[in-house]
Amino acid sequence: MIRYITGRLIAKEEGKIVVLAGGVGYEVLLPEIVWQAFQSKQVDDQKEEVELYISYHQTAQQPKPLLVGFTNEIEREFFELLIKVKAIGPVKASRALTLPVPVIAAAIEERDATTVVKLKGIGNRAADMIISELHGKTGKYALLKDEGRPSPETHDINKQVLDVLVKQLGHSRSEAVKMVESALERKPEAVSPEEIFEEVYRAIKAG
Repeated sequence: MIRYITGRLIAKEEGKIVVLAGGVGYEVLLPEIVWQAFQSKQVDDQKEEVELYISYHQTAQQPKPLLVGFTNEIEREFFELLIKVKAIGPVKASRALTLPVPVIAAAIEERDATTVVKLKGIGNRAADMIISELHGKTGKYALLKDEGRPSPETHDINKQVLDVLVKQLGHSRSEAVKMVESALERKPEAVSPEEIFEEVYRAIKAG
């Protein structure tokens, strides 16, 4: 399974690129939120390497491998959560990502179907399904800032939450510490990262 590619951009067309890596040209589908960053990149530029986090898909119904590319891991993680919704396959989910991930995640948490239906190819029924199945699971993505980075493994829940807030979601360390401490003061029974993220998001939304 392919999860990461780095190499030279050798071809591109609307929403799709080819990356030369290790002598192999990989065709990668790019969601709108990722394609925007590639529109200005020059094809076959020897000085600039492309790096993408890959969501790889191949099934009996879709025997041709499909690679969907993202500029950071947390956007890929959100995408792979989105395709768990019934009838939202990889291609449809990729086309739907026309708004920033934190905007979509916040709409899901706030049950804001009006925003969700703004996604390309998502009608009222699909929006309701997305909200119904993902509500309560996307709070941390609504906290995402400009850049996402992979977080290290950790066995301590509080440290895990801090690492995500700082390294993936772009908050300062001191800001993240205050957010987690406040969340645990309000909800001391929170014992999982998901519960803490939910409480952090609730506070930001209220404040």
